[in-house]
Amino acid sequence: MVSETLRRRGWGLLLLAATLLAVVANLGPDIAGLGTDRLFGALDAQDIDAVLMRFSLLPRLAMAPLCGGALGLAGALFQQVLRNPLASPSTLGIEAGAGLAIALAILYQPALLGWGRDAVALGGAAFASGIVFFLAARFGFRPLAVILGGLIVGFYLSALSSTLILLNDFRLSALFIWGSGSLSQQDWRPFLELLPRVGCCAILAALLVRPMTVLQLDEAARGLGLRIVAVRAGALGLAIALTAFTVSAVGIVGFLGLAAPAIARALGARKLRTRMLLAPLVGACLLTLTDQSLQLLTAATGLFLPAGAVTAVLGAPILFLLIRQLPAVPVAAAGQAALDLARRPAIRVFVPVALLLAALSLIAVFAGRDGHGRWVLDFGEELQPLLVWRLPRTLASGIAGALLALAGVILQRLLRNPMASPEVLGVNAGAGFGLLVALICLSAPGHIALTGAATAGAVGALGILLLAVRKAGLSGNRTLLAGVALATFLLALLSVATATGDPRAMHLLTWMAGSTYHADGTSAAIMFGAFVLTLPLLPLLARQIEQLSAGPALAMATGAQVRRIQFAALLLAGVVTAVASLTVGALSFVGLIAPQIVRQAGIQRCLPHMAGAMLTGAALLVAADFLGRTIHFPWQLPAGLLSALIGGPVLALVLMLRPRR
Repeated sequence: MVSETLRRRGWGLLLLAATLLAVVANLGPDIAGLGTDRLFGALDAQDIDAVLMRFSLLPRLAMAPLCGGALGLAGALFQQVLRNPLASPSTLGIEAGAGLAIALAILYQPALLGWGRDAVALGGAAFASGIVFFLAARFGFRPLAVILGGLIVGFYLSALSSTLILLNDFRLSALFIWGSGSLSQQDWRPFLELLPRVGCCAILAALLVRPMTVLQLDEAARGLGLRIVAVRAGALGLAIALTAFTVSAVGIVGFLGLAAPAIARALGARKLRTRMLLAPLVGACLLTLTDQSLQLLTAATGLFLPAGAVTAVLGAPILFLLIRQLPAVPVAAAGQAALDLARRPAIRVFVPVALLLAALSLIAVFAGRDGHGRWVLDFGEELQPLLVWRLPRTLASGIAGALLALAGVILQRLLRNPMASPEVLGVNAGAGFGLLVALICLSAPGHIALTGAATAGAVGALGILLLAVRKAGLSGNRTLLAGVALATFLLALLSVATATGDPRAMHLLTWMAGSTYHADGTSAAIMFGAFVLTLPLLPLLARQIEQLSAGPALAMATGAQVRRIQFAALLLAGVVTAVASLTVGALSFVGLIAPQIVRQAGIQRCLPHMAGAMLTGAALLVAADFLGRTIHFPWQLPAGLLSALIGGPVLALVLMLRPRR
């Protein structure tokens, strides 16, 4: 026990030492060269080094720990009140709401930013949280329901922000950098404005420590006279405000709010008071270490990288290594209780979805716009030259949606958790990383090489995930947290690669957005072949997965080969994700949305769930591809982004229309 405590403290001291070393290495020589007179004395406007140090580097050094601490505290508040280790400003959609509000203000009401940028961000954050909690109320605020609603809202708002940037790149180009977190400073004003806001929130949070501790007693807390609703609302309000203030000041640094409290807990902060102190310290150290390391890299190479993405590159491995120290909290039972519905005949779901898919496919092939932008239906000779373009895109997008939805069903069934999906667990990001390796290492990779590399990356990501949680099993918060950390790390690596400006890596920008621009007959044929080979496996696989529905322990007692079933199912999920991701990228979220739509429609058995989700995913992406090439004619929008814009509201509507539980 003593050695375990010492090891945990050693990790914390190592993080602190690395942070201090980065600060000294970056600023130490410059401060020593300036001397006290130039650094603190009367300022000469011609002394560029002194001006740069006093009005850029030192304010930046002060801003990094302040923002990191604020996000760490916000994450700790969210996780404590919602009783969920996955709750954070990013997984609840709070940061996405604040970012979207600022983008809308820049486009349509820039005067609002003059009245107060913080107020705009706070309004967006409050709006996003309101939608999340409204959806969660349909499920009695169960933990998984809250996170699922947050993921849906966050994905939707992020996709909407990205779409606005694509449509108005000349006015919102700066949001590309701001959206990844930028700590660059020109004076002390932003820090001096943010400091009292964060300080007031921290003081109020300290006053809530004792009530939040009592809150863990549930009904006993009510008997002690605690105003439960007021305490929860106050803590959530503080967390939302901290997030909005930070996003307004430096942009979106999404990983810290999730990682800092988790790392603090893994370092031994079991009590709330300790965690409320340690989580901000961890967040401050992570963001400061990242920013100082970035400045050293920029000075050495001239390469500019966004702080938010690189924070994930440094923080995700730390969280990944410490995941074993976290308590294993089962989440399957809560997820099932919160999200299951009464059974409904599958035919009542399949028929309308299949008819919708057929209608959308016909529209995508025959409808379009002419050279003047008018809507037309093309037949005969007019259609012939367009079929070479439209038919492969429609076929590829439909099959990609079906395969991603299948992967989502497999992962959700195996983990017995409705939040599991290729996007959340890093499988899509693994495929993207394999694609990046192929683009860098091969001179002119073809479809077969890219498919093989993406498959290796997706399966490798699943393998890393299994290694991280092999002792705890697939069910529980560790698997989801490890998956989120892995996805964040890989996507951050892809963002860093694209930020280098390498022409080979720039191909990933189009891929990440989910573009079907390059779909042709060859890629459609590869996807169709994968689809045909997959279909015969589904009945057998569904029966095997059904055996695990009561839990691995009970299935093993009945003679089921649990490990073999899990390996085969995960291998199939990785392969189909890789094949689909080559067409629609990493951010379509069909793997999360489509299985949930079908589940909320009342389909519970595994094989009908797979079939319904595949039909729904195909319909979503066919519709997204058609709208992407027509609504902003003659320009095109990525199908991956539009699938999130279409699927998010559909799932939210299904959730709102279900009976209260």
